[in-house]
Amino acid sequence: MTKHKTGTREEWLRARLALLEAEKRLMRQSDELARQRQELPWVRIDKEYLFETEGESASLADLFQGRSQLFVYHFMFGYGYRLTDERQGCTGCSLIADHFDCVIPHLNGRNITLVCESIAPLQDIQDYKQKMGWRFPWVSSFGSDFKYDFGAAFTEEQQRDGADYNYQHVDRAEPQKEGMSVFALQDGAVYHTYSTYARGTEVFMGVYRFLDLAPWGRNENGLEFPQAWWRRHDEYGNR
Repeated sequence: MTKHKTGTREEWLRARLALLEAEKRLMRQSDELARQRQELPWVRIDKEYLFETEGESASLADLFQGRSQLFVYHFMFGYGYRLTDERQGCTGCSLIADHFDCVIPHLNGRNITLVCESIAPLQDIQDYKQKMGWRFPWVSSFGSDFKYDFGAAFTEEQQRDGADYNYQHVDRAEPQKEGMSVFALQDGAVYHTYSTYARGTEVFMGVYRFLDLAPWGRNENGLEFPQAWWRRHDEYGNR
């Protein structure tokens, strides 16, 4: 016998209609947030950044690949983030990255390019990418200030003395954190338009949208960290 509240179909329908109103309010609020996000002022990027790609060195403008909008996911991999001798990437970032290949054609169709960047050497990135079976563009910002300037990596001094992360000061910073930064290319100039970190990256985890519909939801109660249930997609075994 389930311990969850049960009822008749009529009781369920009344409760569902009340919930529907709340869902619609949330949707309208989400639409309004999107509008406010698009009204943020753009900041022109005059600093030169170089990335190592599978072909050759590329500038930030090159990463747009001829499109006008660019998502850059700050993948935690490399400096200060080594889980094993094989230098595997962050488990949470890997969960997010599992969603990229299927959405990229649709983003490209809307004049948007999506790439990942990490401060790991390019060969380490390529090896891990091949292991995970991914196809999306992934560049190395090793030797560049890019990840530091956009709030996703921190110097040894910042790790020790504190830094700004997710728009607030933290007394001690980890070497790297996850995040997504968004850029626009207009008349040859690159502009920073948006960045999000921490739970802000949850919107890229489509799996959570499914879990939020499931009878037991995310079922993370009792876990020290939500990521305690995360695995790389080849590590779940037969379940």
